[in-house]
Amino acid sequence: MRADKSPHAEETPVQEEEILTPEQLAEVWAAEAPEPAGPVANFVSSLVALALGVAGILLSLNLGLGTPAEPRPGMWPFIVSLVVAVLSLVQAFIGRTGGKDGEKFSSYSRYAAIGFVTLIGMVALMPVVGFEIPSLLLCFIWMKWLGGESWRSATLYSLLIVAAFYAIFIAALGTTIPRLF
Repeated sequence: MRADKSPHAEETPVQEEEILTPEQLAEVWAAEAPEPAGPVANFVSSLVALALGVAGILLSLNLGLGTPAEPRPGMWPFIVSLVVAVLSLVQAFIGRTGGKDGEKFSSYSRYAAIGFVTLIGMVALMPVVGFEIPSLLLCFIWMKWLGGESWRSATLYSLLIVAAFYAIFIAALGTTIPRLF
């Protein structure tokens, strides 16, 4: 729609080059949104997140928690997993009403699964080949195939992101992440 509301302004369909108002964007997004998932799907997804949280808690306990003054490797994974488990329980009992927040699985749901599997692959490869190669592959896959970037921009952004993480975590902070260089 045109921003001009005069009686002489002709009604034209929204063009891609036109700037949409927030209200118009909300209408477009609402029209394209998938159907709500419903209470059963919300409950099952809460249980899946709870299982991941509990698994994270158990695995982090095996690493050792340490103390707040001297944390061991399991401290932060334990805290994050505990938050995930608690929020999953809250969602399971409060969020089961099947409101409009949860959505049904669609063909786009595979992107979350691909992202999760590639993240697991990065974690598995890091101790073997170091930080750089798995991080570069992860960034490239996420940008090219999940984000739809061009080959050139996916390559450039992946290199820049890995270089930034290397500069922050290895050069500046001196962390002991497995690495090639």
